[in-house]
Amino acid sequence: MCRRENLKLFLKGERCYSDKCSFERRSFAPGQHGQNRFRKVSNYAIQLREKQKVKHMYGMLEGQFRQYFHRADRAKGVTGENLLVMLERRLDNTIYRLGFAGSRSQARQLVRHNHFLVNQKKVNIPSYLVKPGDVITLREKSRKNALIVDNLEGVARRGVPSWLELDAKGFQGTVKAMPNRDEITMPIQEHLIVELYSK
Repeated sequence: MCRRENLKLFLKGERCYSDKCSFERRSFAPGQHGQNRFRKVSNYAIQLREKQKVKHMYGMLEGQFRQYFHRADRAKGVTGENLLVMLERRLDNTIYRLGFAGSRSQARQLVRHNHFLVNQKKVNIPSYLVKPGDVITLREKSRKNALIVDNLEGVARRGVPSWLELDAKGFQGTVKAMPNRDEITMPIQEHLIVELYSK
């Protein structure tokens, strides 16, 4: 997927930071014609690739992604920014951002397997939208999980966004504020997604 989008999407956790990363080894598109440099690309193709990139980044299916777009469109403000803020607020993404998981797919699995509490209540829905003031805690039974402990040790390299606060010793994170568009550092052109869905 990274090779298709010509961008590191960090889908494989630690592997993406090592020499084993497939994008580092072969940074051209997959397939028989992947190394063809000269290819005419239409506006629709550019918009579609942008949408696919964001969809793969957050690990979502088309139907769910489209629902997020419609909700963002109905909300006040700029549609593209609303969409990205909504995707950032997902529980699986928040856990990934806090550093409990190495990738969003790993975070989704940890949420599904009841490893986390939100405001001391069990939440096992990855698409749950967090809000300012929410406290995400790792369950007592899961605190010796080697995978989660390793991920927390490597969080310094990735960093925690300013809208979140991590207490690594207490195995909990706090949502301080709503995510800001400026804090989403991945090169995303959300206006192309809006143009695609507005046709």
